Amino acid sequence: MARTGPTVLPDDTIGDFRDGFAKLRADFDVPGEHPPGVIAAAEAAASRPFDVVPSTTESPGRWQHVDRTDVEFATLDPASSTDLDQAFAVEMAGDDVILHYAIADVGWFVRPGDPIDEEAWKRGVTIYLPDGRAGLHPDRIAEDAGSLLPGSPKPAIVFTVRVAEDGSVVLAGAERAMIRNRAKLAYATVTEDDLPSAFPELSRRIERAERARGAERIDWPEQEVVRVDGGGFTLRFRPRNEAEQQNAAMSLATNMAIADALWSAGTGLFRTMPPVDERHLGRLRNTARAFGLDWPRSTSLGDFERGLPRDDPRTAAFQLAIRRASGGASYTPFAAFGQPGGPPDRGVKDGKPWHAALAATYVHATAPLRRLADRHVIEATLAIANGRDVPAEIGAAFAELPSAMSRGTSLANRVDRAAIDLAEAILLDDRVGQSFDAVVTDEDDRGARIQIGDPAVVTRTVARRVDPGDAVRVKLTAVDVAERSIEVERVG
Repeated sequence: MARTGPTVLPDDTIGDFRDGFAKLRADFDVPGEHPPGVIAAAEAAASRPFDVVPSTTESPGRWQHVDRTDVEFATLDPASSTDLDQAFAVEMAGDDVILHYAIADVGWFVRPGDPIDEEAWKRGVTIYLPDGRAGLHPDRIAEDAGSLLPGSPKPAIVFTVRVAEDGSVVLAGAERAMIRNRAKLAYATVTEDDLPSAFPELSRRIERAERARGAERIDWPEQEVVRVDGGGFTLRFRPRNEAEQQNAAMSLATNMAIADALWSAGTGLFRTMPPVDERHLGRLRNTARAFGLDWPRSTSLGDFERGLPRDDPRTAAFQLAIRRASGGASYTPFAAFGQPGGPPDRGVKDGKPWHAALAATYVHATAPLRRLADRHVIEATLAIANGRDVPAEIGAAFAELPSAMSRGTSLANRVDRAAIDLAEAILLDDRVGQSFDAVVTDEDDRGARIQIGDPAVVTRTVARRVDPGDAVRVKLTAVDVAERSIEVERVG
């Protein structure tokens, strides 16, 4: 597929973006500012005094925080992030890697049934837009008192995870603690010297374990709107860099260790996902062949994808094809696996919850500032790790969370897609009549889904006798910025 320099939007399109995002928020009823009562409750929660106890305390109470400010914690996120969920400290203990993963203690600020909690149930997740975000929680918590920003001590849940040489993980402890973030590191600028010496070893062990399990985790490329040097904007597909991959390994290790602990205790809310079925796998092989990618029959989908060059536009196209072929992940409470009808038919292996892309039992527990479910999973884990019963209101919430998370995640996904559609329309508004090289990534009864390499555009067109992976030539025939839509037709 032909590839040229980036297509840039001139600065005078900023007004189009501003108006377009305002319309998008109205069209999708994106939550706005939090109600006054919720903001007042957040301010009161942020002012609540902490009960900090010495690190030598043997059995701290549920709401006490152990003093861990002597531990060298750091965060690793995009440079602009201010809602920091995770901080880490990594060390070796004999042959094991010990991960101390500090997660923002949202449960300290948000109590079941309070105004902040009630509003969070309506939202489900934080929705991100290029011009701002619709937060799950008020900024006073998400970007201030509850965020693990450097400076003053912050409340956190510290999960201690032991990672063996073979990459197997076990939850060795969980506690409320006061921590201090010593360094706010950024993906784009972090160096090996900035990180603990055991940090890359942890990542290597988790990756080896994934390969041994036959995991097919795909790190999807993100189609995003970015400002470029010299002014203007462009669309691009952005793959994860090595620092992001290594950072993801810490969350993966922690979420797997928590999942095993919750399953053993007979409680929890799990992430489940079926494998790519044989029909879609066959189509993916055809796509790879059409892209000129050599996929040996003996190589799993996950191993094949991990071996693709990250700077090749065919890789991004193939990854997007994988994403569309997967069945999608769901939230499933423990109770669903004990029903008379048996466990659900999605994402199950040997009667246990199963996330096929990870080839493991898995939960979401490491982003409570952004996801409603994580706070509840964290509180359940804290209880069982310290020999306490899971609070009744937490256990009851697991049955209701799947629907709340489905609503919130669905809205966030639709808004994200609409934001990209808007950027595509603005980007192409003055290029009607021009032709572009594209690749067919999928085909169904709505037509052929195609990916244009430059600019980074994904759309549909009517095309007969095409298969995934076919190279085509398309002409832009219409653009409607107000409706965030473009139309193309095949010309070659």
